[in-house]
Amino acid sequence: MKRSCYCVEPSEAETGKEFTLVGWVDTRRDHGGVIFVDLRDRTGLMQVVFNPEIQREAHELAGELRNEYVIAVRGVLQPRSEETVNPRLPTGTIELMAHELEILNSAQPSPFAIDDEAQITENVRLRFRYLDIRRPVMQRSLRLRHDVCRMTRDHLNDAGFLEVETPMLTRSTPEGARDYLVPSRVSPGQFFALPQSPQLFKQLLMVGGVDRYYQIARCFRDEDLRADRQPEFTQVDLEMSFVESDDVMEVVESLLKNIFRDLRGLEFASDFAFPRMPYDEAMNRFGSDRPDTRFGMELTDLSEIFSASDFKVFRAAVEAGGSVKAIVVKGGASMSRKEIDDLGVIAGELGAKGMAWIKVNEGGEWQSPIVKFFSDGERETLTSQLGLEDGDLILFGADRTQVVHDVLGGLRTRIATARGLIPEDRFDFLWVTDFPLVEYNEEDKRYYALHHPFTAPKDDDLDRLESDPLGVRADAYDVVLNGVELGGGSVRIHRADVQQRVLAMLGIDEEEAREKFGFLLDGLSYGAPPHAGLALGLDRLVAILVGTDSIRDVIAFPKTQKAACLLTEAPSPVDATQLRGLGVKLDI
Repeated sequence: MKRSCYCVEPSEAETGKEFTLVGWVDTRRDHGGVIFVDLRDRTGLMQVVFNPEIQREAHELAGELRNEYVIAVRGVLQPRSEETVNPRLPTGTIELMAHELEILNSAQPSPFAIDDEAQITENVRLRFRYLDIRRPVMQRSLRLRHDVCRMTRDHLNDAGFLEVETPMLTRSTPEGARDYLVPSRVSPGQFFALPQSPQLFKQLLMVGGVDRYYQIARCFRDEDLRADRQPEFTQVDLEMSFVESDDVMEVVESLLKNIFRDLRGLEFASDFAFPRMPYDEAMNRFGSDRPDTRFGMELTDLSEIFSASDFKVFRAAVEAGGSVKAIVVKGGASMSRKEIDDLGVIAGELGAKGMAWIKVNEGGEWQSPIVKFFSDGERETLTSQLGLEDGDLILFGADRTQVVHDVLGGLRTRIATARGLIPEDRFDFLWVTDFPLVEYNEEDKRYYALHHPFTAPKDDDLDRLESDPLGVRADAYDVVLNGVELGGGSVRIHRADVQQRVLAMLGIDEEEAREKFGFLLDGLSYGAPPHAGLALGLDRLVAILVGTDSIRDVIAFPKTQKAACLLTEAPSPVDATQLRGLGVKLDI
């Protein structure tokens, strides 16, 4: 029997017509001789009725059905009786009276119910991912992911971009994370690398005159994983020639508006533009370069107050060139000592050596082990600067400024989540701009690019590249949504001499630069146009649209946090013959 349509497509107006439906048995119920089957496909459910008085052979065969059997049913659409109408289903007012049934395949009992209410551990879901994908929530997620990709392609095609594929097998280059390496059988002892991103190739496409490129690209990074990381992931990658940062931001902003308008029903005023915030402001106010601006609890700098304080811990932090900052938790004085101690544990995990706090109890009483070290003037200034009220809790950070930002920024989001301070169904978009070009690693005693080595310095800062690297701003921009970095981009270096200077500042001498990036440097020397681009994290974008915290929920076949596939049991050993053919010998 050939399917005539999907399960949810027939309507009340088509009662009396014959349909052939196929799918899986979601449930089977025997009501005194009449058998009811909920038939499921990717669109939803249709109730099928097997009545022995209508068709005895089909009814007898339906007695063999069990959950997840694959069947084809031919029958006539009819209205449901009034008492069996199900308003929760799109097909809740109609049903199919079966005239013919074919069992296409049987199924052994499933390890979990194929529905959204089943409580299933993630490991079980990933082990039986093909069953997990049948659940309506996963079907909706994969459909939405498809819609995002479709809308992205349509939007960028209309804007004059060309979709171009770049190589999956390339050379290993030092771009940040570890590469996944692929040994070459044809060239023994040599290796390809899987791309961490299409960065260098998309720049070379600009050199080649493509002008506007995009790709929904697979990327690979051998790094420790968190809930929002995967060893292989997907990004919407784009690059443009003869543009400035504003041009890229305009294209990406209009794309995101279209996606959230169509898929989440958001309305944007015709003149609305995503707010922009310099990196320094984001760090000083929120302790993060991807701030969640949906709630307050911003950081306040108290370094000047405590620069000459009798409280040695705070004074020492300022004297060492660090900072003293604080956040105020409104109503937080009601927290128990254990709850505050638990926050101290979190602060330690974020890098703090300890966490100072003060409760402002009813009647203005200050409660804390550190209160005795504060002068009356310091207390008055704190009350004024922090806007303190009875019932508030103050949490302090005193250390190197980066540590203070990491700790208070992390506590800010944890506390807001735990106390329900973050508005639901609100989407705060933000551009973070003017990042530092580099950061200094004390352990390695060298500079590292904050984004990647091909990011252009701001024109006004180029003269300070060698004399004051930490003071040089990058012509870079990240798009942030609700505290999540959706994507990052920059104006690229399009002159070979500037690229050489940046690589030298990063400790990559001319010989190593030629070895690792010679093809790029050569390309830049043959008339490379000014160009800029951005990459959006597709997995994170879809996760936000779906409303899940883990990108594994929106990837068809994800890896675990240990970079393993429970379904296929990859990675796995390979035959010794394969290794010999590749010239590879294991020493583990």
